[in-house]
Amino acid sequence: MIVVMAEKASEEEIEAVQRIVDEAGFRTHRSADRSGTALGVLGEGGKEGVAALVIGMPGVARIMPVDVPYILASTEGRHEPTTVEIRGVPVGAGHFAVIAGPCSVEDETQILETARGVKAAGAKLLRGGAFKPRSSPYSFQGLGKEGLRLLARAREETGLGIVTEVMDPRDVERVGGVADALQIGARNMQNFPLLREVGRAGLPVVLKRGPSATYAEWLMAAEYVLSEGNPDVILCERGIRTFETHTRHTMDIAAIPALHELSHLPVIADPSHGTGRWRMVAPLARAAVAAGADGLLIEVHPRPREAWSDASQTLSLEHFAALMASLEGLRPVARTGP
Repeated sequence: MIVVMAEKASEEEIEAVQRIVDEAGFRTHRSADRSGTALGVLGEGGKEGVAALVIGMPGVARIMPVDVPYILASTEGRHEPTTVEIRGVPVGAGHFAVIAGPCSVEDETQILETARGVKAAGAKLLRGGAFKPRSSPYSFQGLGKEGLRLLARAREETGLGIVTEVMDPRDVERVGGVADALQIGARNMQNFPLLREVGRAGLPVVLKRGPSATYAEWLMAAEYVLSEGNPDVILCERGIRTFETHTRHTMDIAAIPALHELSHLPVIADPSHGTGRWRMVAPLARAAVAAGADGLLIEVHPRPREAWSDASQTLSLEHFAALMASLEGLRPVARTGP
């Protein structure tokens, strides 16, 4: 349920409604755009009694039932698209950003060379894994604390904001001390304790879609973060599991316009994981941009064949620069249809 306040509702009237909702055992989530202020009523149980209490209060315009369980993530809860800023770089609501870098941070030479190269090509943010979830316990798991130090070193030299993955609620404070945005990987999309913890961390969150998740399940994962008071969530489509085995995953381009209909949150695309094949990354990246993506997440390495993880889907700096150049004429015509 959403309490829509009148356009000229005073701060005192808004706070009075919030007190009534709190006293009834529910919580409110406040959002505002050009159309005014809305209060999402959060909590389990019937909200009909709350509606009856607040409908006649000063400053209340109307009560709006919500047909989906992801109240805060939905366009019903907020009509205008959200812009999320990562170290001053806006994403969403017409702002486009490319996040690029290696799957794993390997050493200082590799991460600095990559950071310089992707920045020169036009990337606004640097990605790199310090903690890596891997299917095999024998695969490289990341440099951990040393990887975070090297990411901070790359930011110091290039000024690029850092996007890196956090896997464990116990590591949120440590990773958040370096990262400018916390990435939740596909395997952790429904790690609810982790989602709640990053929701309380006060940093932007890049939330990847699980390989078998529906749109609703993905948005409910975002709702966990939003419900903890963090409005800065970016959804990342990275391919889903289907019967096809030629590619690592099947890139769901339809997710981009679909999520823009269902949610006000920015939607970016990761064609590196979406295909698992570096030759397919550029075509799928362009397709995502044409479909209205608010950004891209691309794996890049100075020497992809030597990459410690995900070598088969990683672009060289030269191929990444060519991809970036190919996007220049595409973005102005994207999302101009009905």
